[in-house]
Amino acid sequence: KNIGNMAGHIEMGEGKEVLGILGHLDVVPAGGNWTHDPFGAHMEDGKIFGRGAIDDKGPTIAAYIAMRMIKDQNIKLNKKVRLILGCDEESGMRGVTAYLNEEKMPDIAFAPDAEFPLIYGEKGIFSFDLEGDFDDQIIDQLSAGERYNVVPDVCEARLKKDVRDSFKTFLKDHGYKGEVIDNRYLIYGKNAHAAWPHLGVNAISLMVEFLHEHTDHPMIRFLHERISFDTLGENLGIAYHDDEMGDLTLNLALVKVTQNHAKLGFNIRYPKGLPFEDKAGIIRGQAKKYGLDYKPLRNSPPHYISPDDPLVKTLHNAYVTYTDDIEHDIITIGGGTYARALKKAVAFGPNFPGNVDLAHQADEHIVIDEMLTAAAIYAKSIVDLAGES
Repeated sequence: KNIGNMAGHIEMGEGKEVLGILGHLDVVPAGGNWTHDPFGAHMEDGKIFGRGAIDDKGPTIAAYIAMRMIKDQNIKLNKKVRLILGCDEESGMRGVTAYLNEEKMPDIAFAPDAEFPLIYGEKGIFSFDLEGDFDDQIIDQLSAGERYNVVPDVCEARLKKDVRDSFKTFLKDHGYKGEVIDNRYLIYGKNAHAAWPHLGVNAISLMVEFLHEHTDHPMIRFLHERISFDTLGENLGIAYHDDEMGDLTLNLALVKVTQNHAKLGFNIRYPKGLPFEDKAGIIRGQAKKYGLDYKPLRNSPPHYISPDDPLVKTLHNAYVTYTDDIEHDIITIGGGTYARALKKAVAFGPNFPGNVDLAHQADEHIVIDEMLTAAAIYAKSIVDLAGES
């Protein structure tokens, strides 16, 4: 079934209850420096490279293969099983919202869009902008970032003064990568998912480190004093820790300065228990000191399912059956999946413990053998949750 070209489902089985499997087909921009064509599906050494390979096209196909295996073996199901395909998970989850406006919310569900053994909790996700009008003697334009959920890997400044010698010395002294083309000053960092901003190198912070030595622009001072290189929000005064879900994280995602107007975009991942309104007030107050207006955007509260819930137990058992892994515990994450849009859903694979999470990074890929194991785990999960007892 197609829901307005925003989402759809592939269904099998019978019954009043619905088991949902939540995948998404959209991807973040390619970005970064790829070894292979990010949209070429290059296969090498048992891997398939491409943007979306692990987030979330490959895992979605693994779930489809699991369904096909069950169908081919004529295993009877007492629930409807729906592979729900959304087209807007990375920038607002409008796909799953459109789906749920027309279709019944699944009674239980899992999203093959994260890590094994299992994700039973996801941090809250909050984005906000800071904006202000400023005149500056050196900055003509400044730009970086495309999405709130990605650490920007390149920042470009167009400057009114020639400071290229100083910039080149700065790059050399710090070991940073960059270049000057006419009046365009570019500096390069490293992409990462906003859920783990410490794994990236934020190009905006690198550029601010240079620019604050040449201008007293209030936005640059704000970034230098309150934001740069601080992914925990300590300098901003919003740091928070929960023993079960971990630390609040802060990603400086976007900057755009044009015609004396400055805009900054941020993405926060926060654990349960955070006094949200108090922290929002701190952000507003800090920004005001530098002449910046606080503009809250989308807030998605934390999602949490008890580790003792039967859904969690059943899925974890399927994972252990095919891996014999009893060493790694089920976990919570800073990433957000479609699971958070449902009342009872968790994220479940496909990234195995010990693997680097390549979502939103250059040379994203799947390991084919691991994805086949994931398909087997998903097949057992479907039978255990929706098969005849």
